[in-house]
Amino acid sequence: MTVESLDFSISGLIYDGLGNPPKAGTIGIRNGLIVSISSTFPIFPSGDDSINSKRHINADGLVIAPGFIDVHTHSDVSLFIDGRGQSKVFQGVTTEVTGNCSFSAFPIVESKKQQQSDFLVGIGDDQIDLEWSDLEGYRAAIHKRGVAINIAPLVGHGTLRIASMGLLESAPTPEDLELMSELLKLSFNQGAFGMSTGLTYVPSRYAPFEELVYLCRVIKESGRTYTSHARDYDIFGDDFFLGPLKEAFALARETGVRVQFSHAAINNPSLWGRAQDWVDLFDSPEAKNLDVTFDVYPYNASSSALTQYLPEWVQAGGVEAMKERLSDSATFKRAAEELSLGWSAHKIKWMWDRVVIARGNGLLGVENGDSIEVAAKKLNITPENLVLELSRLGGNAVMVVLFYRTDEDMRTFARSKHSMICSDGSAIPFDQKGKLPHPRSFGASARALGYLSRELGDMSFEEVIYKMSGKVASRFGIHDRGSIEVGKAADIVIFNPLTIKDQASFLNPSQPPIGIEYVFVNGEIVVEKDLQTSALPGKVLNANL
Repeated sequence: MTVESLDFSISGLIYDGLGNPPKAGTIGIRNGLIVSISSTFPIFPSGDDSINSKRHINADGLVIAPGFIDVHTHSDVSLFIDGRGQSKVFQGVTTEVTGNCSFSAFPIVESKKQQQSDFLVGIGDDQIDLEWSDLEGYRAAIHKRGVAINIAPLVGHGTLRIASMGLLESAPTPEDLELMSELLKLSFNQGAFGMSTGLTYVPSRYAPFEELVYLCRVIKESGRTYTSHARDYDIFGDDFFLGPLKEAFALARETGVRVQFSHAAINNPSLWGRAQDWVDLFDSPEAKNLDVTFDVYPYNASSSALTQYLPEWVQAGGVEAMKERLSDSATFKRAAEELSLGWSAHKIKWMWDRVVIARGNGLLGVENGDSIEVAAKKLNITPENLVLELSRLGGNAVMVVLFYRTDEDMRTFARSKHSMICSDGSAIPFDQKGKLPHPRSFGASARALGYLSRELGDMSFEEVIYKMSGKVASRFGIHDRGSIEVGKAADIVIFNPLTIKDQASFLNPSQPPIGIEYVFVNGEIVVEKDLQTSALPGKVLNANL
């Protein structure tokens, strides 16, 4: 009997991505799919040539796992600019869930295009010409240029709100809500996996609870997921710690929507050490019968556009309004006085030595890697004045890293049965031309495996892999990948369990992890032995397929 040739066969220790203990065996790949899983190791016993494979990879001593699905990323623009996705593919990430924190590259409305373009700069990329209007156009543009990894896009509420009503601070009219609903439904019909909010960012922060209820009902009807970058205050009362989480719970209770709470963290030093209290809420009577989970990235620092930390009234109206406002000396002085009181609704005390410039674009001569404290001293100005000047000159393009978290809180979040592991970063090239992006873009998944699992013993490999593959796929309805099963897409990572380790640091982030041996995307090798191939087999996935 003639047996059709496999494109690849891989023998090693298989972690299925579903949380089960590993088993030795062999995977067969053909036409981009996993077509067989055998308990035989290796697939070719001596003298037996009945199974034919064009190439066999002996991964003895290595781990074979599903390609990692990064549940929270901002690669919407970066993968259009450079489809290689180097920082992610070298750590075994084969799918990026994009469109988070209210930022997405669609839907685009011609009359609001400049506002939407300015808004997207806030995720850390150079400004681009948005040459499409909807998800189908974005998908076509990405496919035309080629991409090494897959994209599972969400609709960003900020982008959606600008398309409907610009940067207005007011609550939406019934007509605004209807237009947002129509655009959201169109995006779902074209395959978007859900909708995200960014309730500390202009304009998503202007959304009243009723607006979110309206949109979450659309999400629920479409069977998609709502992801929430929460507010920094409690709209129902004065519980600054648990209140933002309770708003997400309230949306789930009101609408039945499936909720993913984004990048769990405690940024307020007065609350450090209370992560378990936060996690316990997911097992409380308040969460009973609610479909709520969260994600976390394995670092004790965050990163964002500097403008996010300005007083809310300074940000109102978007970048151009902010720049004009700060050009008035009296208004600038008022902003500096208010900024000195702290950041966020909590008025968290500034520790300027913990705020590091990651992308200053050479403005005022500041150096990437300097803290605001050091840069201000060099310029002989106050930290507050420096922050406002950088924001006035650079808009959303100036990026900073804030060291306002603790490792223990992060570990508590990561260990929770309700969590998934993310990066909150982007798929970007290694050559960052002097910029110092957060190392999460280069090492999050390897750090979870090497640091949290092997070094600290917080979780088993199978649990970490599950939190970065099968659990994400199930949560977002990515039905064709995320696990090692026959019929699933052959997105696969092979790594050395003894050596896998992140190397990216805050001062030298552009480094791949060690221990990743092979990465397959849709059945093609994209990384082999520290080298990226020329293959660009990625896709913009469609939730309807």
